[in-house]
Amino acid sequence: MSGICTGRVVVVTGAGRGLGRAHALAFAAEGARVVVNDLGVALDGAPGTATRTGPADSVGPADSVGPIGPVGPVGSVGSGSPAEAVVAEIRAAGGEAVAHGGDIATDAGAESLVAAALDAFGRLDTLVNNAGFLRDRMLVNLAEDDWDAVMRVHLKGHFLPLRHAAAHWRAEAKAGRTPAARIVNTSSGAGLLGSVGQGNYSAAKAGIVGLTLVAAAELARYGVQVNAIAPAARTRMTERAFAETMAAPDTGFDAMAPGNVSPLVVWLGSAASSGVTGRVFETEGGRITVMEGWRPGPTADKGARWTPAGAGEAVLKLLAEAAPPGAVYGA
Repeated sequence: MSGICTGRVVVVTGAGRGLGRAHALAFAAEGARVVVNDLGVALDGAPGTATRTGPADSVGPADSVGPIGPVGPVGSVGSGSPAEAVVAEIRAAGGEAVAHGGDIATDAGAESLVAAALDAFGRLDTLVNNAGFLRDRMLVNLAEDDWDAVMRVHLKGHFLPLRHAAAHWRAEAKAGRTPAARIVNTSSGAGLLGSVGQGNYSAAKAGIVGLTLVAAAELARYGVQVNAIAPAARTRMTERAFAETMAAPDTGFDAMAPGNVSPLVVWLGSAASSGVTGRVFETEGGRITVMEGWRPGPTADKGARWTPAGAGEAVLKLLAEAAPPGAVYGA
């Protein structure tokens, strides 16, 4: 197998289902050797069946199911797991892949993830952070455990693999072997605009955007580019919550198929994306949008301290000149 990722080694977290699976298969089709990480847990991160139920089987608006707790030795994978099923698909198509079942929201699991790539293939070129799950509640009903679990899998589950991969690439750069390394993080429209009933998920996905911007700035000197996507696709959760929108058509282009998102991820994870870093892309169906983020709008400067009444008067004038904010999902 050859393509724009020939010779590269790619790690994808939450790759047993949905978007993660689609990414892993797409990277392999473009010549990459792939480490497929997944624990095969349920929709809310609780231990669940290890059997993958279909090609669009995932969780959340943008991501696949991911870690909740260690299963066996760090990095071990049980037979019949979603990760092993994806590895088998890649190998059946003539590609190379290994499975990893460690909890990437733990330091040991994230370290073992990087080690799995180095042990199996001798290098690491691209990290795709995709793992996650949902525990949706309105804020007044959101338990502390549900907040912590979602922040853990999404935000900590991005940070720890990123940190261990970055440490490896920094060592390579300092040894005179500056890599063409890539990190692709997974945010969400919920992280960019907010989503009613998803305060924990929205906060975590917004945090991933901030992490992406900082990582892009800090790691550029080591040859590492860091970008994020905010995808929409048919997943285990969205096909239930938005059944009509997410339903596959009888004929024509299936805009919500998870595989539609993967070409952008593969390109961002390849050497061909040289010079693109610190960016967020919204992607859905055949559409790719550069999200431009926070920019200064109308400004008032008195040159001295405002009074509360004066500040309020100035703010109302500025808001009258400003563009309206994007609507929160579900509002």
